[in-house]
Amino acid sequence: MLHKAFVTLFWQVFDDIKPAAEYFHVRPITVKRWLSGSVDVNPMAEKLLIIRARGYLPDDIRWRGFRVDEENAVIITPEGRRFSPKELDSWAVIYDRYHALKRMYELDYVPVRTHVVTPMPFRGGRRIQNKQCDTLTKDKKKSLRKKIKT
Repeated sequence: MLHKAFVTLFWQVFDDIKPAAEYFHVRPITVKRWLSGSVDVNPMAEKLLIIRARGYLPDDIRWRGFRVDEENAVIITPEGRRFSPKELDSWAVIYDRYHALKRMYELDYVPVRTHVVTPMPFRGGRRIQNKQCDTLTKDKKKSLRKKIKT
């Protein structure tokens, strides 16, 4: 990371040098030297700054748009919904309870278990451009069989 980019990102994330020094576990004079350019910035400090600026989420296409709000301890989705850690922890229990009630009282229950395949962001050293699908439709299978026979 270039010095100018580090300084710009630093002031976007931190308001003062003292909280930044506490975050990086260094003395405030070290942060001042990094900002003045008299000393090269520690590579781990650069990585920590980038992680803090992104909201603690990996640089991956599957996490695009998600953020972590540190002050309120919530994950914010791209649509703006907020989930606390307790909500996320109890999500599977609530889902199972909902389907058990539907099954028990026969409320138009159609057991649907979806198996969502999350594509990996990299494949063979290149990013995946199109969404991958692991199932074929009946029409596609028929057309493939016809091609094989002829």
